[in-house]
Amino acid sequence: MLTTLIVLAAAIAAFASVLALSLSVVARDRRASRLKAVAMRRQELSARQREALNQGRQKIAPPKRRLALMRAVVDRLKLQDLLEAKALKLRLAQAGWRGRSAPLTYVFSRVALPVLLLAIGLIYAATMFSEQPATTRALLLMGTVTLGTYLPALLLTNAIQKRQIVLARAFPDALDLIVICVDAGLSVEAALSRVVDELSHSAPELAEELGLTAAELAFLGDRRHAWENLSERTGLVQVRSLATTLIQSEKYGTPVSQALKVLAQENRETRMANAEKKAAALPAKLTVPMIVFFLPVLFLIIAGPAAIQVSGLMK
Repeated sequence: MLTTLIVLAAAIAAFASVLALSLSVVARDRRASRLKAVAMRRQELSARQREALNQGRQKIAPPKRRLALMRAVVDRLKLQDLLEAKALKLRLAQAGWRGRSAPLTYVFSRVALPVLLLAIGLIYAATMFSEQPATTRALLLMGTVTLGTYLPALLLTNAIQKRQIVLARAFPDALDLIVICVDAGLSVEAALSRVVDELSHSAPELAEELGLTAAELAFLGDRRHAWENLSERTGLVQVRSLATTLIQSEKYGTPVSQALKVLAQENRETRMANAEKKAAALPAKLTVPMIVFFLPVLFLIIAGPAAIQVSGLMK
């Protein structure tokens, strides 16, 4: 009887050992399969975002013959260093001009536009302003050259400012959507992808930036670079605060949801303060239109009948 119990206990112990080893192997296989599925999902999201961006760039890409001509002019003038300037690429990205030909087009316009406007100025100076003094014609030519020199930079600055206004207007709503998605249990990458789908029609500029960030989070080794790239591409203080918050949250392990809620509340309060500021400035802005357009009408209505009666009595 004792021998039978010893054999039975040994069999149970052996079965338990085999079961423990098999469970550890199965759990390890499940963990490896989950990690593999997450990696494949990241690669899929990255490929999808890059494909969408490439399609958008191909729609607005200039013809290859024109690119070859611009490249030849830039190479002849030895302006390759300007094409590789990091500051220029950053400003073009802030304006939304991310195509491969964007730096080449901008540098070529800085070179060709003054020459083109100078030629137009010479034509006008020789035809319509031929009877004007030489000083007037010289000022005309200097004005055209100056305009051609500074016009590309002014257009770029204007494009950056307009884009930043659009991004700042849509950012609080996007941040609220990110908070809702994170509270629902989604990861930051999944939340960004969801927000991109929701904002693709109402705010395509911000959706493009967030989609590019989601793609960078998928294939960049350091996630901090993806958030820093987002803040540099937009140039907004709000986005820089978001990037800093998420970087610190990932570094120190603080709850992402709570940090995003605080940031979303600050953005809502800032938007309300800006709206109140604009409302408070309305009386001062309406003073001149009221004086120019309303007061003459009031004077006409009040003094018109009296003027008619006086003219009737004089007759």
